[in-house]
Amino acid sequence: MIKKQVRTRFAPSPTGYLHVGGLEIMIFAYIFAKQNKGEFLLRIEDTDKKRELPGAKEALLQTIANMGFVYDEGPILKNGKIETKGKFGPYIQSERLDIYQKYVRELINNGHAYYCFCTPERLDTMRGEQQKNNQPPKYDRTCRNLTAQEIQANLDTKVPYVIRMKIPDNETVTFNDLIKGDISFNSNDIDDQVLLKSDGYPTYHLAVVVDDHLMQISHVIRGDDWLSSTPKHLLLYKYFDWKIPYFAHLSLLLNTDRTKLSKRKGDVAVEDFLQKGYLKEALINFIATIGWNEEAGNEQEIYSLEDLIKKFDITRLSKSGAIFNLEKLDWINSHYIRAKTVKELTGLCLPYLKQVKPDITQNLAEKVVAIEQERLKKLEDINQNTNFLINDEITYQPELLVWKKSTLSQTKENLGKLIIFIQDLKNSDYKTAKGLEEKVITWIKENNYGVGDMLWPMRVALSGQQNSPSPFEIAWVIGKETTVKRISMAISNLKSS
Repeated sequence: MIKKQVRTRFAPSPTGYLHVGGLEIMIFAYIFAKQNKGEFLLRIEDTDKKRELPGAKEALLQTIANMGFVYDEGPILKNGKIETKGKFGPYIQSERLDIYQKYVRELINNGHAYYCFCTPERLDTMRGEQQKNNQPPKYDRTCRNLTAQEIQANLDTKVPYVIRMKIPDNETVTFNDLIKGDISFNSNDIDDQVLLKSDGYPTYHLAVVVDDHLMQISHVIRGDDWLSSTPKHLLLYKYFDWKIPYFAHLSLLLNTDRTKLSKRKGDVAVEDFLQKGYLKEALINFIATIGWNEEAGNEQEIYSLEDLIKKFDITRLSKSGAIFNLEKLDWINSHYIRAKTVKELTGLCLPYLKQVKPDITQNLAEKVVAIEQERLKKLEDINQNTNFLINDEITYQPELLVWKKSTLSQTKENLGKLIIFIQDLKNSDYKTAKGLEEKVITWIKENNYGVGDMLWPMRVALSGQQNSPSPFEIAWVIGKETTVKRISMAISNLKSS
């Protein structure tokens, strides 16, 4: 039972796109906070200036907004500019440098950190020797025991330095992870971590502890790639005499071959999935349910965000990597697509349809969406097999019109009979695909025609494809005039073949 005020955060770095692994962290941090009537905040961790990309902050905020997440505190994008909401700001780390300087000085004054004046060349040589001797890469503490006079002399002559954390010897650092249980580390295996870089920016390790404390974060939910850093953070909490938050480390998302999810094996950016037409609610549902299950034997697959907030149990998060299975994502996405009204789905599909036909009308778009809705796995699929529905010209080989053992001449004769019947239909017969189907099937049966002999060439004549929606759906979408035109074209193609 959670007794304290719950405050969680999502703290991405503006070094590129929002990784789906980051989305997983955001989802669970958000759900946990809302489940416990707590607060969820956003913080931008931009202290690695070498890796930061121009415009990445704005892109991150836009993607988070596109995913529908509303946070209680943090930077927000308003009219293209970044503003702030909340009382614990700034929420962008590069705007908090004075704060980190203050606390790193406190660590030095209390003997928990020290100046390191080693050059990059010396450190490279040291690591090379360690590697050659099969030793773990750790700073050798050369500067840890400099005298006050030596330190001051280096400072007076402006020798570049970093600030390192003093790690104690022969201590066991233990904590209880809400997902993985009790975990222990031997301090002898922990490096004297750099806390403040030579450019005056803090490393992640100092900034995350200071910020989480000052922003009153109660539960730190993050990826388990930070698990090995947790003992350093625990020691900093101890050095500052601050209350330690709860920790929960999420397992990494994996490819189906259980390798780490990476760009080399497919899309990993949330933006890529949104652009392809995966719905935000489907992405949230999918990522939440591959990393968490409600209970053993539960077969529920579809969860709204409200369902997740109600049923989530942080102790049931996966301890091993979650498989990012695109087939399951497609299935979940198709469920949410089918749940949309035709009007809603048309609004979502219109940008994709306009890529093929910029001047497509709302009426035509709705008809196309209506017959394709059940087949769509993602929104961009609307363009894969629908060119014949929205473009005037289609091309195909005349032989494709022939049904099984029929012949070119018999097919031409059948299409001739069909076009006469189609021309005699009223425009009112085109109000629905079902009504049109009833008319055509009745005519076929009354004249003892073969169903395949009539419907196969009709469908090919209208679509130019071997696989397509039914001829009645196509005729309903393109209308009587275009239907007659395409059947006439098919007859002409057969005459010339």
